[in-house]
Amino acid sequence: MIETVKEHLQKVAQFEATDQEAIEQFRISYAGKKGILNDLFAAFRAVPNEEKKEFGQVLNQLKTAVAEKVESLKATQSSTTTAGVYGDLSRPAFPSALGSQHPLTVVRNRIVAIFSQIGFNISEGPEIEDDWHNFTALNLPEYHPARDMQDTFFIQTDPDILLRTHTSSVQVRYMENNKPPIRTISPGRVFRNEAISARAHCIFHQVEGLYIDKNVSFADLKQTLSYFTQALFGKSKIRLRPSYFPFTEPSAEVDIYWGLETEIDYRITKGTGWLEIMGCGMIDPNVLENCGIDPEEYSGYAFGMGIERIAMLLYQVSDIRMFFENDVRFLQQFKPTL
Repeated sequence: MIETVKEHLQKVAQFEATDQEAIEQFRISYAGKKGILNDLFAAFRAVPNEEKKEFGQVLNQLKTAVAEKVESLKATQSSTTTAGVYGDLSRPAFPSALGSQHPLTVVRNRIVAIFSQIGFNISEGPEIEDDWHNFTALNLPEYHPARDMQDTFFIQTDPDILLRTHTSSVQVRYMENNKPPIRTISPGRVFRNEAISARAHCIFHQVEGLYIDKNVSFADLKQTLSYFTQALFGKSKIRLRPSYFPFTEPSAEVDIYWGLETEIDYRITKGTGWLEIMGCGMIDPNVLENCGIDPEEYSGYAFGMGIERIAMLLYQVSDIRMFFENDVRFLQQFKPTL
């Protein structure tokens, strides 16, 4: 009898099947009500007493072997079926494609980081503004062209509500709610009623800076701008050309010396080697007074730049519209290298 059980152990060990029906037939033949195991357990009574212990051990081995074989075959059959429908679920997943920050976001963050290192905080304000914060408080007279429908997106009139044309409105709100000394930058999106072309867009982004304290001079402004251009472009040679802005006096345009080392340098600087990057000036006393700051005690400077223009210079992008088209082929070029 013991030899018979051992033969069945060998058969169980050698049995292989991938068909669900064959596996079930195997299980029934051994573990069913009329199966081999039941017959062997019934024959246990006829085994001589001196063999019962060994017979019982071998019989239990057979019972365990049958159960394990059935479970193993079912698991194999299940994984094979799943792999056929869904693929191999045990294999490592494909790595997800990494996205990238928008180039305007990258440049904005770099500018913010540079000014944060010298004590400037970040201020933000609404994109829908009133006439006072966008024009009047900034010393723009009623006849100024920026107030015309051709240049500004008005939402309503009397009172005038509009999409802000610059982030200087954020500076006005900051001056109204904070006492000097003030040192803040205001990044944000602005809107102007302009025809869309390779060099202009009706939506763009600005970063404007404001510094107000006692005894602030134009020399402080120039030193700040030199630090910024060196940190962002690696070039500290700048020049300040006299200009006009209603909210600063004196006012200047800031040019950076780009150089004339390549053909591209000649093209983007028009052969001069100089590139205009921003406007700046000392804050007009009327603006300080409009915001509740005593111009006799405090002075300050302000500056502003277009993020798109800085990005176009840094990445040699020739068409501003590419920043707004969400072309994956363009944006993928700004993926970080790991």
